[in-house]
Amino acid sequence: MTNEDDKAELLIADSETEPADEELDERLYEHFRLVVDAGQATVRIDKFLTERMQHSSRNRIQKATEAGFVHVNEKPVKSNYKVRPGDVITLMLNRPRHDDTVEAENIPLNVVYEDEHLMVINKPAGMVVHPGCGNYHGTLVNAVAWHLRNIPTYDPNDPEVGLVHRIDKDTSGLLVVAKTPEAKSSLGAQFFNKTTRRSYNALVWGNFVEDKGTITGNIGRDVRDRLRMDVFHEDSGIGKPAVTHYRVMERYGYTTLVECILETGRTHQIRAHMKHTGHPLFGDERYGGCEILRGERTASYKAYIRNCMALCPRQALHARTLGFTHPATGRQMNFDSTLPQDMQQLIEKWRTRLKQQ
Repeated sequence: MTNEDDKAELLIADSETEPADEELDERLYEHFRLVVDAGQATVRIDKFLTERMQHSSRNRIQKATEAGFVHVNEKPVKSNYKVRPGDVITLMLNRPRHDDTVEAENIPLNVVYEDEHLMVINKPAGMVVHPGCGNYHGTLVNAVAWHLRNIPTYDPNDPEVGLVHRIDKDTSGLLVVAKTPEAKSSLGAQFFNKTTRRSYNALVWGNFVEDKGTITGNIGRDVRDRLRMDVFHEDSGIGKPAVTHYRVMERYGYTTLVECILETGRTHQIRAHMKHTGHPLFGDERYGGCEILRGERTASYKAYIRNCMALCPRQALHARTLGFTHPATGRQMNFDSTLPQDMQQLIEKWRTRLKQQ
């Protein structure tokens, strides 16, 4: 579900260090607003915003603050300002924010189920789910807006309808879209209360010792790479609790096909948890899966891996199943999707190699 943290992390990336000079532009435009919680402890504003604008580094936030872009209670502050409960923090830039109005675009959709309340879509790899951060067109949301353009009660810019959850750009698989506020409220509550059923198929590096297991650990932003998530101890106070159950489906020696069942739904959860256990997803560039992590040093093996990654040039992750209670009928709805062609070819290549050994 979309929240203010998701929006915040996309905005400050556009704020370069040009001074907010009123002679150049008399107007300042609000790009972000946040009211500090009543129970918030006193903390520097650069640290406070770093934790909430999670795609922006502390250095970038400090530069934006020193340039006069960050205001508290309608006045610019410096990076060492200590936030207090009730403070109204705004990001003010001397240019209008990008028009984020969702436009309907005629983009094909693989709709696996649809009724007057909701629709289930099988998203291809490579498609961004929601406009933002340089991807304002060609997204799943734009495609849904076109698909539902003749339904007068569906407004793609109304946060009370639309996508209920997300998957990464280069992850394929099932997503549910709510057509009505009542459907989104019901489905959102199911995701929040962990009563939905979701499983993923993933090809990972290495051979698991056990046939099944559970990975726990808080998911939070990696302090060295703000575009990557990291795993922290449950008692660290960093990040949000995350639980991933896995089951080995097939073993290929140097890689393993696993089923992952999410108990929670954190950003990059499977990718970060698998990296944490020493089994990054095959082909996952951001988490080290594009390196040859297991296997031989021969030229032929290196060529084989290059061929594998050419077949599936992304993280080998597919949202295979999705289950939830229908918000109107109360019936249990279960959906299953076949692996996309790139992952099928990749897995078959590993199967063939195993048979030839």
